[in-house]
Amino acid sequence: MSLSRRFLVAALASATLSACGFTPVYGPSGGGSALRNAIRTTEPDTDLTFAFVRQFEERLGRPSAPRWDLDYTILTTFEALAIDGSNNITRYNIEGTLQWTLTPVGSNTAVLTGRETDFTSYSATGSNVSTLESKRDAQRRLARILADSVVSRLLAEAATLSQ
Repeated sequence: MSLSRRFLVAALASATLSACGFTPVYGPSGGGSALRNAIRTTEPDTDLTFAFVRQFEERLGRPSAPRWDLDYTILTTFEALAIDGSNNITRYNIEGTLQWTLTPVGSNTAVLTGRETDFTSYSATGSNVSTLESKRDAQRRLARILADSVVSRLLAEAATLSQ
């Protein structure tokens, strides 16, 4: 495809997106900037919630002047996925469910609520130490996935929150 043809395709795609009301979340009219450093999470009290808060703050920043509070609860379940010939479990699935609520600071009325679910897996075939570390790593990965899901949802709703 020639350079001018690529430019024409890109220009048409851009015009189509702007005509349908598409606004980049971090663009001049987007609401993503209003969420930066503005959401305070519930204090973490476990390794899982600490990993969740760390990823959340990495994506949206630490709250310097919080406008909203994010309350959340993470529940996990473990499921055996693979069993060897000796009837030993060799792989586990960790399924996580995150219930969250976003409220303005000082208010009890939620402006957004959500439920995110996802899973990760880990191997239990090594030593006790390596299996334990694999489990911890899977929990950290799950927390990051759930945090990214919440951030994506908040960014999708950012224009309504910043009004």
